[in-house]
Amino acid sequence: MTPGRLRSLCLSFNATVEDFPFNPETSVFKVLGKMFALTNLDARPLTVNLKCNPEDAIRLRAEHPGLIVPGYHMNKRHWNTVTVDGGLPDRLVRELVEDSYDLVVAGLPRADRLRLDRP
Repeated sequence: MTPGRLRSLCLSFNATVEDFPFNPETSVFKVLGKMFALTNLDARPLTVNLKCNPEDAIRLRAEHPGLIVPGYHMNKRHWNTVTVDGGLPDRLVRELVEDSYDLVVAGLPRADRLRLDRP
């Protein structure tokens, strides 16, 4: 997946914005103020930190050693760092980004979830 496609994918979800709270190089994608993806789109290899269910995080790390690792500078139980520029199928990357978004939305207040059309 290219940096442009990763950025477009992250911005394709309802109420998502790109923010730069840490530095001008680090894109933080948020839904209603809550982060679901963090990346430096100019970095090589291209990686993205994504929220993940703890059980799935362990399984994914075992299935894709070196490509999916505990989240860099994040809570290692709930975040993975995913290398997205070639080693993983784009379909899997899309699913992981969507899962991260869904996990964050699930933690929002019910009224906010309903505004996003996600019960």
